[in-house]
Amino acid sequence: MARFELSVTATEIAQGNLLVLADAQSGCAMRLILRASGSVAGFDTGGQSVLLSARVDWGGTDNPLLTALPETLEHALCDDDEIKLLTRLLVDEHKGARCGSKSVINRLGEVLVVRLLRRQLEAGSLRVGLLGGLADKRLSRAIVAMHERPERVWSVDDLAEIAGLSVSRFAQLFKAAVGQSPLSYLRKWRLVLAKQDIERGDRVSSTALRYGYGSSEAMSRAFYQQYRIKPVALRKQMAEGPARP
Repeated sequence: MARFELSVTATEIAQGNLLVLADAQSGCAMRLILRASGSVAGFDTGGQSVLLSARVDWGGTDNPLLTALPETLEHALCDDDEIKLLTRLLVDEHKGARCGSKSVINRLGEVLVVRLLRRQLEAGSLRVGLLGGLADKRLSRAIVAMHERPERVWSVDDLAEIAGLSVSRFAQLFKAAVGQSPLSYLRKWRLVLAKQDIERGDRVSSTALRYGYGSSEAMSRAFYQQYRIKPVALRKQMAEGPARP
């Protein structure tokens, strides 16, 4: 998540993808609704009133968390004191509209979303993807190692050893949980990181070296296959900014 700037802002329901719903009679927060993409407009609240509508921005469509989340995530607050407290603080801050409320809502919202993701990991209710792999402590060790050192020339044997599994068992479990082979995941992750760096204006040659490519040409070929644009062209495009009408 450090590579993607998660942000949460209060907004109208039509633009929101996070809802805090309350019991129509007591007004006590009862459940949360989160949609990874799209909005919650038209969502059936089941007679519950809306205490807060917010927009969770995942920092870009390349965020691997998006592929792991269910289309609609619902979380009851009745037996979850930690998230219930966070939710109350978030709603109170929104209602109070005091100085600095936007910043506080953003920070509280970020913590809330992280806690929600943890609950899904614990419950094992995630789709195939990054979080599915992180939910398995053995696979998690290998994924974290790839994330921390993407430039290393990893082999499946290396990763299996970190996970404490045989090579065949590791490869089997990784594919089932993440939806792709370990090295395919690593290649895609490297390109996600490279794209971010290129968009910030980093040189193609230094970016290729940073993520373990033998040459700029090798990274450019892989980059084009993934994004259908060459890194040099993307760098130039970002430097020029959006086209003027």
